[in-house]
Amino acid sequence: MERSLRPFARSAALRSTRRSSGRSASIRLEREEPSLPQLRFDDRVAVITGAGRGLGRAYAQLLASRGARVVVNDPGGSLKGEGVDAGPAQRAAQEIEPEGGSAIIEAALDHYGRIDILIHNAGIVRAASLKEMTHGDFDAVLDVHLRGAFHVVRPAFPLMCKAGYGRVVLTSSIGGLYGNHRQANYGMAKAGMIGLSNVVALEGAADGVKCNLIVPGAVTRMAEGLDTSAYPPMSPEMVAPVVAWLAHESCSISGEMLISIAGRVAKAFLAETRGVYRDAWSVEQVAEQIDAIRTTDAPFIAAVVPTGHADHIRYSFEMAARGGHGPEEKTH
Repeated sequence: MERSLRPFARSAALRSTRRSSGRSASIRLEREEPSLPQLRFDDRVAVITGAGRGLGRAYAQLLASRGARVVVNDPGGSLKGEGVDAGPAQRAAQEIEPEGGSAIIEAALDHYGRIDILIHNAGIVRAASLKEMTHGDFDAVLDVHLRGAFHVVRPAFPLMCKAGYGRVVLTSSIGGLYGNHRQANYGMAKAGMIGLSNVVALEGAADGVKCNLIVPGAVTRMAEGLDTSAYPPMSPEMVAPVVAWLAHESCSISGEMLISIAGRVAKAFLAETRGVYRDAWSVEQVAEQIDAIRTTDAPFIAAVVPTGHADHIRYSFEMAARGGHGPEEKTH
């Protein structure tokens, strides 16, 4: 693992290029706001997976330019997770093994003595229709995205809890939120990130560890084969400030999802309709009430931290106890 785990040179943070239509152009990492005090990462130790190119590299550059000590894991692989160099640092799939995840965290400990920030960005794509997708392609994508997340979070999380501080940023996707053609493996992996992030946020709350999801949209190798000529600017560097804030000590949220695409930053969340209560249901009654069941008027939205799971159960139980009236409703 020696060649794939290394500190990220801070000088690299001063350089960034974007390729568009075969041309290379310099771009700024960020637009500075002189009226705002700069949020820095001095002496913070960050581990970033999949930082060899694209989004991960943009994250590493920005954090390093703000003073962070960054350890990157560069698999040196192709979009499909295959080695492409004569001596590739590591095949992408190898970083997801338990020992590989531990090695990434141990590299940070060996170099800097601790870990404050973990950003799991590594990913591959193996697209195929559901009718044609092989078990091998399914496993490969879940290995890097979802199992890979667990294998780096697992060794880092207890260290953060013991230190009383930590920031974890995992990566989901609109493919995980809404699905996409030819991406059953990718969509399933990215949807699974939501559950993992929520658990990290819940279990880390008492120890100062926060975990959130980034849902990024950027033109990277993942967009190979697409005609992006009509797209608005969508460089990885446009996503990096959002991830940096999620990784910063001033981050005030946990258990949430932020979307960053083409300059738009938004919150994504799960919600439930108010629902309909009956003490017993028939199939026909479900059919008859389906519109009322599905109406999104006055949705129930529970924050993951600290009591989302309990709030969901409480709301449902109280509706049953109150004969179909929600907790917010008055009964006569």
